[in-house]
Amino acid sequence: MSYEQATIKPIIPVFVYGTLKPGESNYNYYCEGKTITEIPAYTWGQLYHLPVGYPGMTEGRAKVIGWLFTFEDDKILASLDPLEDYQEERSPELNEYNRQQVPIYSLAGDSLGKAWCYRMSLTKIRERGGILVSDSQWNSKFWLNRGR
Repeated sequence: MSYEQATIKPIIPVFVYGTLKPGESNYNYYCEGKTITEIPAYTWGQLYHLPVGYPGMTEGRAKVIGWLFTFEDDKILASLDPLEDYQEERSPELNEYNRQQVPIYSLAGDSLGKAWCYRMSLTKIRERGGILVSDSQWNSKFWLNRGR
């Protein structure tokens, strides 16, 4: 094994669309200074605001705009999984979100490959009183001020 091969670290792509985005509540603690790249991007799904103050995304055919982050630290998923109440060994219906790989696209529509993404089941969205986000992107300032 050459020196170059021994020092190659895995790149972990993660698509974020809620509180992990720049400017949102969880970005500073979980992502700031830990990413290699941060690219505005989208995937296909359906986005909902949850009255508890964060969004959930289901499978669907609408654009969901967020960010594609890449991380060099392969422990990033171990950090994000508890935030998203996801446990790989637990039955999917018991998880708040389920981590899945989804296709990601640049805002211009070019494929950026696949990334990890945390999606919620439609059943959980309905149980939590989810409100459809019709403009493709979630923003806490809008949703938290909406009821005032």
